Amino acid sequence: MATIVIVGGGLAGSEAAWQAAEHGTDVLLYEMRPLKMTPAHVSDLLAELVCSNSLGSDLLDRAAGLLKAELRQLGSLLLACADETRVPAGAALAVDRQRFAAEVTRRITSHPRIHLVREEVTTIPPGPAVIATGPLTSDALAASIAELTGQERLYFYDALAPIVTAESINMEVAFRASRYGAGEADYINCPMTEEEYERFVEALVTAERIPLRDFEREDQRFFEGCLPVEVLAARGRDALAFGPLRPVGLIDPRTQKRPYAVVQLRQDNLAGTLYNIVGFQTNLRYGEQERVFRMIPGLERAEFVRYGQMHRNTFVNAPLLLEPTMALRTRPDLFFAGQITGVEGYVGSIGSGWVAGVNVARVAQGRPPVTLPPTTMLGALCHYISHADPATFQPMKANFGLLPELDPPVHNKRKRYQAYAARALTHLSQFILEIGNGGDR
Repeated sequence: MATIVIVGGGLAGSEAAWQAAEHGTDVLLYEMRPLKMTPAHVSDLLAELVCSNSLGSDLLDRAAGLLKAELRQLGSLLLACADETRVPAGAALAVDRQRFAAEVTRRITSHPRIHLVREEVTTIPPGPAVIATGPLTSDALAASIAELTGQERLYFYDALAPIVTAESINMEVAFRASRYGAGEADYINCPMTEEEYERFVEALVTAERIPLRDFEREDQRFFEGCLPVEVLAARGRDALAFGPLRPVGLIDPRTQKRPYAVVQLRQDNLAGTLYNIVGFQTNLRYGEQERVFRMIPGLERAEFVRYGQMHRNTFVNAPLLLEPTMALRTRPDLFFAGQITGVEGYVGSIGSGWVAGVNVARVAQGRPPVTLPPTTMLGALCHYISHADPATFQPMKANFGLLPELDPPVHNKRKRYQAYAARALTHLSQFILEIGNGGDR
């Protein structure tokens, strides 16, 4: 049996390596860091989180929560590591990013069937393989992918939010609370009056941004789910007040009234010493970030431990290229996983890594790959990226709109989502039983 090659030690690649090894195959996992760093990563740890530290809602009647429940049922390594390193975040699953990445690295490097190779891969490897190089695929490998697939590369832009120290937040102005009193007051809230909000928006939209490099100027397409805050603010005076700064469900204890706008900060590490500014992905110059974001009440003396930044994100035109098994249609022993496939979000990347890892192991063993039921969130996501319209394809995150309708239909929104979740987990249990008993799907 051939040794499987997995390129990329991010969320998808780490999950794929673990699943392939757990299914009885030997794995060479290639990660180019620290030999060659990306514009977004800061360490050599596997599965480093470069954007938010939140993996989204953990509630079953939320799409992200259902996807996590499915991955836990499927035995995901990365969900287990996330659960072990979680930090308070209300109904969301957020992690201490350093401990999370360290735990994933420890588990991967201690697996007897996985050999980690710190080396850049510049061409697509032969034999059973998974490409999970993520949104920052190196130019050389991206060119090799384009040559193999015959497709032009596509780009959009991800932006990272700043992180500040907890001790630098002015708690005489800011207050702890979760919306509508949910959770354990896990967020720090910086309230704004209408006048403060208007001054802030004006400063934000006129602040100097970091100019894009030549290759980035070719195609300035932003993914709607991760817009830089200054781009969103430029869409209109109230864009932020009805977006990431919406004050609903929050009461300022100083005034006993709802603020005009609220900037929320979420705990970023287990020790509670770092907080990221929720929804504040940005491409402002670093000095401008300090000047503008310190206009937020409570952040007047904020100490920034990470500034926001924007970087290129590369993905393939999956509907033209991939099966729902994550296999390349023209080469059945080559699989793709992670954001390079067009799945969006941390948990979507982990899920696609599970699919690719299990299936590349099965192919190496001479068995057919499996396709998850489209009634599951992971199955629906894989079906979408492999069946969407190639002419308009854009990255997609987990959402209930991907699932087949219920029969009979359920009209109450919350009950409908609960019914979707119940059906998904039932069908997933049946799927696991069938492939566990040697059946093929």
